[in-house]
Amino acid sequence: MYQKEQLSDKYTNIILEDIKNGIYSNADILPAESSIAEHYGISRTMLRDCLSTLEREGFITRKHGLGTFINKPVMDVKVRMDIETEFLDMVKKAGYKPGAKNISSEMIQSDEINKKLRLRDKQILKVVRTITADGHPAIYCEDYIPEDMIENSDYDPKTFEKTIFYFMEKYCNTRVNLDLTEVSAIKADEFISEKLEIQYGNAILYLDEIGYNLVGQPVLYSKEYYANEYFHHMILRKNI
Repeated sequence: MYQKEQLSDKYTNIILEDIKNGIYSNADILPAESSIAEHYGISRTMLRDCLSTLEREGFITRKHGLGTFINKPVMDVKVRMDIETEFLDMVKKAGYKPGAKNISSEMIQSDEINKKLRLRDKQILKVVRTITADGHPAIYCEDYIPEDMIENSDYDPKTFEKTIFYFMEKYCNTRVNLDLTEVSAIKADEFISEKLEIQYGNAILYLDEIGYNLVGQPVLYSKEYYANEYFHHMILRKNI
């Protein structure tokens, strides 16, 4: 199942890149589905999966009998909060050179985290990373994964230089299907101001996020703190 999803993700990204900068960059409407599928050498079913994703994310609008319209204003948005984007990609899209430092992991016991993940008295893997933009701290993140989810324990701190989603797929054999995120503007306390190298009391963006797998089981809890100077977050709101 994951291989099919990965293939769909691959072609979704290829088509999106061609809409932004490639063969469709000057178009207002995409060609017929049969033509697009033939161009990429994929099935119509696979193409429809890709187009459904692009429509759900607001990049295109499909109207029966009229065609598939490209939503050009959306193409210019660099960082969107309504789409799950890995940190390093987010920094790159914002125009900076991404990096990661101060990476660590440990097993902990926490009633607070157990409650977030609907667990009781379970060990939790805590992963800490600071994401940098041009070498400066831009995001401080703590990720929490139930120990019971981990099927392959052959990992080390360097593993977490890649995305947390990579770890979930490779070492837990699961994917985060959706997130529920509480967004807050907070003042940086002493701990966070040190991590982000900002002044104590500065306003920052805080995301409190729970990731669920396909059957609605909480599999990932994250605390994310964003230094404001590097990102201008936008949200796409559509009429449904």
